[in-house]
Amino acid sequence: MPHAPPLGALLRQYAAGSAVACEPVEQGLLNRGYRLRTTRGRYFLKHHFDPETADPAAIARQHAATRRLADLGVPVAPPVADRDGRTVAVVGGHAYALHPWIDGRHRHGGQLTTAQCGRLGVLLGVVHASLERVMPGQRAECLPGADPADTFALIDDLLGHVRRHRPADAFDELARHRLLERRELLERHADRRPPRGGCVGWVHGDFHPFNLLYKGDAPAAIVDWDRLGVQPRAEEAVRAAAIFFVRPDGALDLPKVRAYAHAYRRAARATPSELAAAVHRVWWERLNDFWMLRWHYERGDTRADPQFPAASALAVWWTREYDAVCEAFTEYAP
Repeated sequence: MPHAPPLGALLRQYAAGSAVACEPVEQGLLNRGYRLRTTRGRYFLKHHFDPETADPAAIARQHAATRRLADLGVPVAPPVADRDGRTVAVVGGHAYALHPWIDGRHRHGGQLTTAQCGRLGVLLGVVHASLERVMPGQRAECLPGADPADTFALIDDLLGHVRRHRPADAFDELARHRLLERRELLERHADRRPPRGGCVGWVHGDFHPFNLLYKGDAPAAIVDWDRLGVQPRAEEAVRAAAIFFVRPDGALDLPKVRAYAHAYRRAARATPSELAAAVHRVWWERLNDFWMLRWHYERGDTRADPQFPAASALAVWWTREYDAVCEAFTEYAP
């Protein structure tokens, strides 16, 4: 298989038996994962490949956090320790971790009932409240929202990439349309740049459907804690909703958002004003964000292309329905 992990060297460090089968897990944009079966059981082997999150000391801190969360009853999959009690194995300069295999499936918001959306909000609220209990207090500087002048320059640069791409295809056509549309929206709303962020705390950092496994109707495990860090908590709640509950046409399913956000506020003890500020900052973030186009044109990486139509339409829809979105995150839901 491509990028085959060094199973012999790895398994010698663990009391996990000998490898019987090892298959790559396709989901995941930054790191590499494998479904591993050995003579002792089934595991998820993670290769921490992304340079930004591959520091062994940082990975070990994430592992310690998930163990403490597990002790509080949060559904996570703490790593397996090796013979010396370590949870990070470094082989050939690369960091690996072994986790128990969790049988489950990913579910997006369209597959959740309104009640299940509420339970999702409770889950994220519990995560934030539990992290506050198990992690040390840290300060973080909350920067103001993106500078539209920088975004205008990026739009011009990406339009140049689109023009030069040959042969032109349907993705180029949509990219050009969305870039011009976004420039017009930013020109109209440039005076709404948000100030520095508000209440910060420890967050998962990447809470979305591919990082949550369900067994039946219940969450079985929150995985991929690579982005664990100190950030505005309510902004993670809004970002997650914008991924879970976006429809293919770019609209958010507001009744589901309302149930999710109300439950999150109760579980995390977050105020409506915190959520309103977070809605504004994440809306602005979406207006100024072009990471999918940068991957496509600057890196030649097309793995995020299928997400682009809905994600790019969301920024436009959110701008038009700004008040309704804010209300869904801040008002009481029966």
